[in-house]
Amino acid sequence: MTKQLYMKGIKELSIVFGLIACCISFEKEAKAQDPHFTQFYANPIYLNPAFAGSARCPRIVFNYRNQWPNISGTFVTTSFSYDMRVEAVSGGLGIHFLNDRAGMGTMGITRFSGMYAYQLAITREFSMAFGFEATYGQKKLDWSKLTFGDMIDPKYGFIYNTNETKNQSVVSYPDFSAGVLGFSKRFYAGFAVFHLTEPEEGFLTPGSPLPMKYTGHAGAVIPLDGRYGQSNISPNIIYQQQQDFRELNLGLYLTKGPIVGGLWYRNEDAVVAMVGFQQDPVRMGYSYDITVSKLGIVTAGSHEISFQLLFKCRPRHKKFRTVSCPSF
Repeated sequence: MTKQLYMKGIKELSIVFGLIACCISFEKEAKAQDPHFTQFYANPIYLNPAFAGSARCPRIVFNYRNQWPNISGTFVTTSFSYDMRVEAVSGGLGIHFLNDRAGMGTMGITRFSGMYAYQLAITREFSMAFGFEATYGQKKLDWSKLTFGDMIDPKYGFIYNTNETKNQSVVSYPDFSAGVLGFSKRFYAGFAVFHLTEPEEGFLTPGSPLPMKYTGHAGAVIPLDGRYGQSNISPNIIYQQQQDFRELNLGLYLTKGPIVGGLWYRNEDAVVAMVGFQQDPVRMGYSYDITVSKLGIVTAGSHEISFQLLFKCRPRHKKFRTVSCPSF
């Protein structure tokens, strides 16, 4: 039994560190991808900086995602944001903090962002918001947790010191993004471009820029017959592209009173089930990514939790409109 547990541990470590080693060894060919959240609208200013201040009143949002939990600590991402409408600057202001850990803390990404969004009424029914984001990013690598081929003994496992040369372990960079959002009482659509300057984030040599990410999203809120009470249905589509990585998400939310249920389909990779509760000033949601590929048997999918707190504030300015979109 002890030997089996030992071999299982070695196998898990090999998978985890193998993923990270690929990112390091092939930096010139492989491009990084941004941390991912399934509950897109539960992290609105991460989806599009034009959402900053869209709720008008102060809003606090917390998100936690554990991806592939069967592979210990592979991807664990936490996010915190605060945003509100500020009349003194005629727009919405927001701050966002993101931390992403891979391989039991072997590689980590930390980003701190500030954003501003200006809203403009185009007609009596339709408005637009334009957002800009400035970010300070930092990527860290703990070389002491990496394993290499020359450390392995055929009988006892990882027991030797490596002769590999250790390079820099911290890369810091400024980053900039922008987005636009159009919306009416029942319909909304937006587009955002992240990493406009494609900052350098390689550990070994220059030539490993963080590629631009493009996000397009649209949806609607459709009220249901009054006999169901305060209910609505909300179909959504979200498309994201970063370098050669493309992701299409098709989703549907159903709201009945304080309870929200959702179902999403992502490429040919996963089906996502979500359940949420919203009763001012609190919104809470849980989602589970059911991986439909063969990889799902090994990884056990992904878990995600969201929490939002919306504070009360002064009556809104008559020219300002809130965005009617899902909260999860």
